[in-house]
Amino acid sequence: MTSPLDKLGLGSGQFVLDQASVRGRPAQAEVQDILAVAARAGLSLFDVAGRSAQGETLIGEALPKPIPFRVSVTTIRADRGPDMVEAEVRASLRRLGVAQADCVLVPSASELFGPHGMALWTRLQQLRDAGVCRRIGVAVFASDDPVGLARRFRPDVIQAPASLLDQRLLIDGTLATLAGMGIEVQLRSIFLNGLIFLPPDRAPNHLKAAASRISRARRLIAEGRSDPLQAALGFALSRPEATTVLVGVTSAAELSAVIAAASSPPPDLDWDDMAIDDPVALDPSQWAAA
Repeated sequence: MTSPLDKLGLGSGQFVLDQASVRGRPAQAEVQDILAVAARAGLSLFDVAGRSAQGETLIGEALPKPIPFRVSVTTIRADRGPDMVEAEVRASLRRLGVAQADCVLVPSASELFGPHGMALWTRLQQLRDAGVCRRIGVAVFASDDPVGLARRFRPDVIQAPASLLDQRLLIDGTLATLAGMGIEVQLRSIFLNGLIFLPPDRAPNHLKAAASRISRARRLIAEGRSDPLQAALGFALSRPEATTVLVGVTSAAELSAVIAAASSPPPDLDWDDMAIDDPVALDPSQWAAA
């Protein structure tokens, strides 16, 4: 019998590595504790996305030994050339102390569709064939035509946003189609940048249009005797299209709370009733410009 934690993975995106301390503790000590909690809970995937060389070194020093996770890394920009891309992938693995990456991810679909995209993808295929990584993939947004991308490039992994509030790629069947093609689907942004936790009366002006829908979702969650954390995790972990659900945390305490919520039975809620369709709320990259 499988556990919900079997699908749970950890992302490094929210690790606070550029500060001397976090809540009075050395930043690296906090990261070490986060990784220790993840290891004890049996989380199998650790996605080291977009970290600097210094950040990767700090993470490498904090990783438990032997490393209990499958570790994914991301590429640098395609316009740096395939030789530099390969050099940086190999350097990332050295800094992390990882012999083989589980997956090397292209950080955005635009990198593949640009003038240097095919050279980048060909080099990643070669790295996979050489055993530098087990798989190669790409991180996408809902607007990227993920199915069209998958048909053209045939990645092993696609990392895509989906959440209780942002159900676009589920509603239109995109994630089911990808899974049916034999592609591993990893869900990210399952908390939609914390929007599910934000009381409507504290929503910034540019999110006011979505505030009523968010308020309704929170009310339905409360009426179902649940809370936003458990509901967001229950929704994502129950998706049959996804093999992995990535979460980001800033502290060991946060990860412990996530693990406890994920270990609980999913709440009996009407998931379909909680989706929102506000384009600004669903695309945090627009928040700064709104």
